[in-house]
Amino acid sequence: MAELLWLIPLIPFLGFVLNGLGRHSFPKPVIGLLGSVAVFVPFVLSLLLFSEVWAARQAGESVAIYQHLFDWFSVGSLHVGLSFLVDPLSATMLLIITGIGFLIHLYSYSYMHNDKELGKFFAFLNLFIFFMTLLVMGSNYLVMFIGWEGVGLCSYLLIGFWFTNSSYASAAKKAFVMNRIGDLGFLIALFFILGHFGSLEYSAVFDQAASLSVGDSTVVIITLLLFVAATGKSAQIPLFTWLPDAMAGPTPVSALIHAATMVTAGVYMVVRSNVLFLLSPLTLEIMAIVGLATALVAAFIALTQNDIKKVLAYSTVSQLGYMFLGLGVGAFTGAFFHVLTHAFFKALLFLGAGSVIHAMGNEQDMRRMGGLRKALPVTFATMFIATIAISGIPPFAGFFSKDEILAHAFQANIVYWAVGILTALFTAFYMFRLLFLTFFGSFRGTDDQRAHLHESPWQMTVPLVVLAILSVVGGLINLPEALGGHHALANFLAPVYSGSAIENYALQLSHETEYILMAVSAVIAIGVALYAYRQYAAKNSIPTEDATTKGLLYNLSYHKLYIDEFYDTLIVKPLKWLSNFLYTYVEKLGIDGFVNGIASFFVGSGKGVRQLQSGYVGFYILMMVLGIMAVLIYGIITI
Repeated sequence: MAELLWLIPLIPFLGFVLNGLGRHSFPKPVIGLLGSVAVFVPFVLSLLLFSEVWAARQAGESVAIYQHLFDWFSVGSLHVGLSFLVDPLSATMLLIITGIGFLIHLYSYSYMHNDKELGKFFAFLNLFIFFMTLLVMGSNYLVMFIGWEGVGLCSYLLIGFWFTNSSYASAAKKAFVMNRIGDLGFLIALFFILGHFGSLEYSAVFDQAASLSVGDSTVVIITLLLFVAATGKSAQIPLFTWLPDAMAGPTPVSALIHAATMVTAGVYMVVRSNVLFLLSPLTLEIMAIVGLATALVAAFIALTQNDIKKVLAYSTVSQLGYMFLGLGVGAFTGAFFHVLTHAFFKALLFLGAGSVIHAMGNEQDMRRMGGLRKALPVTFATMFIATIAISGIPPFAGFFSKDEILAHAFQANIVYWAVGILTALFTAFYMFRLLFLTFFGSFRGTDDQRAHLHESPWQMTVPLVVLAILSVVGGLINLPEALGGHHALANFLAPVYSGSAIENYALQLSHETEYILMAVSAVIAIGVALYAYRQYAAKNSIPTEDATTKGLLYNLSYHKLYIDEFYDTLIVKPLKWLSNFLYTYVEKLGIDGFVNGIASFFVGSGKGVRQLQSGYVGFYILMMVLGIMAVLIYGIITI
């Protein structure tokens, strides 16, 4: 299987090329088939690869499949090759990327069927899969960086897919610019890694790093820069505001890029670089605080949002914060576990929201929905499962991954745990609020919308059902010993942590303490769910248009803490003023004025001199007479 490794990124790239070139000539069924097959085949290959790695781990072997394709470039002693590395971490990520990617491609064919640019849409989706596989399969930081930049480009293209809408185009630009800020941190980190370790290959860097002391200054700088990169890509404070605006893209884009894959690239990068990060406790502490703040702020904002996709967007930001909290307290496996379970239930929630929007004729405001569970039974049942999972209610997937992060947070700092529990409370409330406003009560849409309510076609419901099953059983992949499990995922990923100090962060709580923490988390989630039911299903309380009458906290949440307005005042407006000043006074009056002035001088001079060559004989005789008189006068004066 190792010799076919290169096909996993190549096939989606071929899908991009074919659909890109044939977007105006291929029939829509051919476009959908090409795009979907270009991801399904890599999924089959990834499954075979994963089974090979799994079998090796079960046998107690530390397996890492390496494939060198060619030497990319050499400068002095530096040799960088295009090479791939598949170990337990990247093999698992490949399953998520290609597996969920295929389900979303299948869903997209029906959801986007009426779009005249279907071929371009599938081409962009395939290109994204290509770059994402490149990101996780690279054996060195430079290949990862190419994939990192590529998924940022695809995010820009897909968010702004309907670019004729100026607000959608602005959202795409915002995402692109904010990601570039983070990517600059990655680029600078590459130079530090190269300068300190003399190589960009993971094996060479990590082998040398294993001998360094904890708190090494260069490693601290490198990890802080890499965390800046992760802050941009994985939407952490202060670079998180692009992700809610990214909901301007088609719903399948939100499910693929902004729930299951691209936004988790930062988590993957940190887990991959665990040897470096575990040498920098300062970076881990900063990461935990930033992640916790992001989780709390985003969850607080989500409490009052009425756009179904905006609620899920802020939920994604909040869950990413949970992941970085896990990384910061040393729960690297727990954070990656949450990446997996989050991919299941958040992709399901976005696709379910797309099914609702599809049935409602592109309506996204939950205040204009209601009573949809009878018209959309499959969508309702699957979104109900996903809501339970993300709320951390046992025995669904989200409970186990969130509990592992909270247990490590409790061990590290009880304040982290308390804020994490508060965030979990908010999560359960806004998710069940979404469920009840959308599917319970009476229908609040128009008569025309009521007449067209229908369940989505099978291409859309089959992915929902598959993801719902994964959202139910996904937690079993890393069942803790306190519940009779054997930490299967942690054991599988053990070779990834070779050479690091991960054992210093091992969970050392008693089973009794774990049971209490689990019970507190579950009881709070269930209690909040019942409260949300009472408010939005039993009482049928619908949010009003005016948020200013609800009090200060409600107003702050509804207006997203005025963070966008703050950024606009602090950064955007001053930059616009500076750019207008430079354009008006430096560019136009200064640079252009100088260049154009020189040009005007010579043009005017030319026009003046041209008068001497008028072609009139009388003028020439006059000039001759004047010349003779000037010579005579000069001669008289000089005698």
